[in-house]
Amino acid sequence: MTTKFVFVTGGVVSSLGKGIASASLAAILESRGLKVTLIKLDPYINVDPGTMSPFQHGEVFVTDDGAETDLDLGHYERFIETRMKQSNNFTTGRIYQSVLEKERRGDYLGKTVQVIPHVTNEIQEYIKRGAGIGTADAVDVAIVEIGGTVGDIESLPFLEAVRQLSLRLGPNMAAFVHLTYLPYIAAAGELKTKPTQHTVQKLREIGIQPDALLCRADRKVPDEEREKISLFTNVPEWGVISMWDVDTIYKVPRMLHEQGLDGLICDKLRIHTQPASLKRWDDLVYELQHPQHTVQVAMVGKYVDLSDSYKSLNEALRHAGMKNHTRVQITYLDSETLTPANVAEQLKPFDAILVPGGFGKRGVEGKIAAARYARENKVPYLGICLGMQVATIEYARHMAGLTDANSTEFEPHCKHPVIALIDEWQDAEGNIQTRHEGSDLGGTMRLGAQSSDVAGGTLAHSIYGDVVTERHRHRYEANTQYLDQLRKAGLVISALTQREHLTEIVELPQDVHPWYMGVQFHPEFKSTPWDGHPLFNAYIKAALEHQQAEATAPA
Repeated sequence: MTTKFVFVTGGVVSSLGKGIASASLAAILESRGLKVTLIKLDPYINVDPGTMSPFQHGEVFVTDDGAETDLDLGHYERFIETRMKQSNNFTTGRIYQSVLEKERRGDYLGKTVQVIPHVTNEIQEYIKRGAGIGTADAVDVAIVEIGGTVGDIESLPFLEAVRQLSLRLGPNMAAFVHLTYLPYIAAAGELKTKPTQHTVQKLREIGIQPDALLCRADRKVPDEEREKISLFTNVPEWGVISMWDVDTIYKVPRMLHEQGLDGLICDKLRIHTQPASLKRWDDLVYELQHPQHTVQVAMVGKYVDLSDSYKSLNEALRHAGMKNHTRVQITYLDSETLTPANVAEQLKPFDAILVPGGFGKRGVEGKIAAARYARENKVPYLGICLGMQVATIEYARHMAGLTDANSTEFEPHCKHPVIALIDEWQDAEGNIQTRHEGSDLGGTMRLGAQSSDVAGGTLAHSIYGDVVTERHRHRYEANTQYLDQLRKAGLVISALTQREHLTEIVELPQDVHPWYMGVQFHPEFKSTPWDGHPLFNAYIKAALEHQQAEATAPA
């Protein structure tokens, strides 16, 4: 089957949920037996989101092949079976970088390089590459999500490129889905359709007629408004689909399917498939809404004002909760507010403590205080990336006699740099990479999936077995010069990379602490709602056991 395309655009305002809508459509099409992938086009000039603050753009998702991508790729992987790669996300910056490199090489044979056709052609080539066209990885349907909103100057080249591509592909090879917003005006007591009329008008001005409209609102869109929208936008009424607010994103596939979106797309693309089967989604929602227990998890970080900063982590905890028939309630604590004096008061109400990844010195002492509280009070602790590093620093300071232990990220000239910049490592493709203090921030990460050997008889081994393969995104490492000293003080180094023998997992002996672990990698990137993730499943189980032990302990 020749690859066909669905282009998803957005209008009126950003953050309406194009990623969830795209992933949900992909999930329904996949349930029909189609091979599907998703591609995200981001209109900002950064080459990738790797150097952007989480406050600006939410979390950075990492793929197996080491790409730093938009957080929507996390939604894609959680909703469909296809794994994302570098080619599934690209930005204006990457496109212009590629065009300029070609111009410098003389690939354009002296022609004047312009947005049309050179930039738009490059975008189309990247889209085809992401869909695997011409390779064994070619898919049946590629859903292409275009970031930003229609009318933004930044996204115009992308919109022009997909308009051209749909023309070149020919009839029944591409469909357009536009996500829009209907505000509810309380004084008038009604949803307003005018913003939707205007955004579709803007889309049609540039030559794109949507085949379906997904109308976001805080309530169901009445049929009267849907009929009105249809008349003003030239979209058939059955293509005007209501997307109201729901309490979990996992209800969206059922919502779209019941309104016929997947049938509309298959008709437009002339695809004949088996009927959609959404039983797994129904079972998932049932499990989510009928927990048998509740646990309280404290997430101690510094990006707590924006929940998108920890999007994959939040989902991984919820997935693990479902596997344990448990509702996981996450409380975000700003690590800058934690001190040794108040840490016990702030953390005592929780069944487990989690310190996520991050960069920079701000708030790190609060994270160290949290790690110490969890260790001394036998509260289940999971440290991810920086969370592992602060657990190592805390243990070095208070158990290994290295009072001035720190990371060279925070104190470049500290007396005991138990965390430091390691000069050399092997990337996901087996290439040797080097870094130093003066390296570009975008080129000094250890990124992507890498394997490590796990020591027998450890908590890590009970979770992972002999080998752990997880995705990485970090710059600093546990300093190998201090490992023996930390081991002698009782810290268990339970996993080391296979080539450089860099620390991947630290833990405490289980006769000392029931569940205390720090991991250098990011396990949240591989969690799915169907299976959870073994590390998070074990962590939430430990939180439940701690809660039950506290409840039965003598007063």
